[in-house]
Order: sequence, then structure tokens, then C-alpha cells
Amino acid sequence: MSDSEQFSGITTLTLWTVIRPDRSEVSATPQSKTVLCIDDDPDLLECEKAFLESFGYTVLTAPSGKKGLELASVHSVDVVIVDYVMPEMNGQELAVEMRWLKPHATIIMLSGKADVPEQALKSADVFIAKSLLASRLLSAIAQLQAY
Repeated sequence: MSDSEQFSGITTLTLWTVIRPDRSEVSATPQSKTVLCIDDDPDLLECEKAFLESFGYTVLTAPSGKKGLELASVHSVDVVIVDYVMPEMNGQELAVEMRWLKPHATIIMLSGKADVPEQALKSADVFIAKSLLASRLLSAIAQLQAY
């Protein structure tokens, strides 16, 4: 079964087409990009922040979609990483609002759930399953920011 048959939706297909699991392509030199991580899980936010900062990214964190939109409205943001399942505003709703606020920012959607609706997947530039986050995140950012 090919990747396009195994995974439905353009966004998921992009993940398999654009992102490579090996970290050899990702430079460990400092980046000048600002990443906004939005998730209602404070432990995951802390891990994402530490991980991305170790590669030179400037990282802003927000525990909700509302707080994330507030941060994005006052900071220059290159990449937005958003969890799909959050209270008050889910990842799809947040991605749509973020597109309006920061049209040039790359949006990466995460989820631990396997049944994310196709419409939600289309609202982001790429989707990464949380189980693959450590092996896919840096490559996703590097590849998507190259365009």
C-alpha cells in the first residue's frame, strides 16, 4: 500500500512527501525563527519549548487557543504548532483564525488521536501524530520554511 492510499487527505500526504524522519538534514545551527506552541498540556508545552530552544528557535507557549491568538497578535511568528484537541477552541478553529492573523506562518497540527477529520487536516500545512513528534518536528519546520 502506498502512502497516498494508506493516509487520506492532502495534509497527511504532505507529511509523507515533504518530511524525512532522519535528523541529518536538520542543521543544529541556531535558527532565527520564532515558534508559537499552543497546547492545553503544560508538560508537552514544556518539552516542545526545551526541544526547539535546544536547536536555536525562539519559542513562545500558550495553554489555549485564545492565549495563542493573543501572543500571535503582538509577536512576529514564523511557525505555529497547535494541538487538535483542546477545550474552548480546537486546532481546526485555531488554525483558521491563525491563517487570518498570520497568513505567512507555517501551521503544524498535532494530535494523539487517529481520527482527525479531513477538514481539520486541510486547515494546517502539515499534520504530525504526537507519537512521531520528536522524529518529525524539526524536519517539518525546516522543509516548510524553505518554501
